[in-house]
This record gives sequence, C-alpha cells and structure tokens, in this order.
Amino acid sequence: MVSLVNKYYALLSGFTETPLQDARALLSYVLQSDALLVWRDLTHDEEQKMLSLIEKRKTGIPIAYLVGEKEFMSLPFFVNEHTLIPRPDTETLVEELIDLFKDKSPRILDLCCGTGCIGISLAHFIPQSNVTMLDVSPEALEIAEKNILRHHLSNRVRVKLSDVLKDEIEDKYDLIVSNPPYIETETLQTLDVSKHEPILALDGGSDGLNFYRVIIPKAAASLTPCGTLAFEIGYNQGQSVPALLSPYFKDVTLKQDLSGNDRVVIAQNPI
Repeated sequence: MVSLVNKYYALLSGFTETPLQDARALLSYVLQSDALLVWRDLTHDEEQKMLSLIEKRKTGIPIAYLVGEKEFMSLPFFVNEHTLIPRPDTETLVEELIDLFKDKSPRILDLCCGTGCIGISLAHFIPQSNVTMLDVSPEALEIAEKNILRHHLSNRVRVKLSDVLKDEIEDKYDLIVSNPPYIETETLQTLDVSKHEPILALDGGSDGLNFYRVIIPKAAASLTPCGTLAFEIGYNQGQSVPALLSPYFKDVTLKQDLSGNDRVVIAQNPI
C-alpha cells in the first residue's frame, strides 16, 4: 500500500505543496481506512474515484472539501464549500477559553459560527456549558447542526439563523466568542483562499474591521456582569481591534498563535 501512496503522490507532485500527505488523505478517504493499514489493490470503482479526486485536488480544491471533514481540537468536523475550513490558529482561541471556563457553567454565544467548531469544541471540553451558535448562512447552519449531532451535544448546543451585522443579540451570556470575517477586501482578492472558501466568511470590509465595529457594542450590552468577549483576529490587527474594544471593555488581553502572530483578543465586561 505504500507503493500505492507513492503512485498517487507522483500524480500530485508539482500540483500541491503537500503531495504525499494529500495522496494519503485521499486514499484513506476512498478506502475508508488509513491508507497505510490497508494492503490490497484498489477496485475499479475505487481507482476511478481516486483519480477523480486527484484531478479536483490539482485544481486547488482543499483536501477538507474533497473528503468532507476536517479535524479541529482533535475532534472531527463536517465541512463543505459553504463553511470556512477550521484552522489550527483558531485552536489558540478555544484553548484560552477552555482554560478560563473549564470549571464554570457558562452560557456561551458563538457568532459567525460556520461549522460550529468553536462552539461545539467549547461545549465538548466545558461539560457544564450551554452554547448558542449564530450564522447568516442557512447552508453553514446545516453543517453546524450535523456537527452538533455528530458530537452528541444537541442537549446543550443549538443554532439560530441571524445576521450579526443587522440583528440584535437576544438574551445575556457569560461568554461571547467570534471568529468573524476579518480579511481586507482588497487583500482577499489576492489570496488563494478566496478561490474556494466562502467569501461571506472571509471578507471583513475595506480595513477588515467591519464585524468588530458592530459586534463590540452589541456584545458589551449582552454580556453578564464581568462577562467575557473573545475574538480571533488577523495577524495585523493586534492594535486595531484592542483600540475598538477599549471604550467598552477593560482588561483587554492579546494572545499569539503558535507562529507568534497576534491571533486572539480577550476582554472583560467592566459592568
């Protein structure tokens, strides 16, 4: 089977930055088992499916979309073209919040939830939490609901269709968290991510700050006393987002991801 992986690696070489990993991932998907643990030839149908996936991968379609899932916080999540693919950088945000709330019973609101990877991971690792997840995309919420069921959390996690830019936040929460669209419109047009992942989940406006400007005052009015607001931010927003928070919040903390880039901002409600 190693030779099979090498065979498909050769077909992908020069087309992706990670041809060996891609070949193994696609082959494992076709076989529904780790490719390195299966010792047999592919059937005709499996071979045709594999070759079709390889051709799609050559066009730049992400592996996660081809296999329909992505791991996040060591948990599997369904994804499709209507959802942003969960990324390791976002785990920094979730890990910080787990440390803050692991021994508490918080009511959590996840804005712009996409796959639900943030809210569901928090619910999984904070057993006494209750989570509401909002998104403007009905298609994304369908995936989020599938992920809730996948992780057996329907008793503590729910979704709701809502446009954070227009709708008010209902109820009060101990934690409001969001990984909103934060890439500048002009910059986004130059990035490969814009070719396949939903623009709706990426475009933060001309300066990348549109969603933060709207979410911050709404969150300030919707948090419980001493509640927490937490954001993922772009690597270049370590000064701009805290500046937007300062009129409304105290104890604004900036955290870096594993690459040393500014990635997380956490603020406490002063009321």
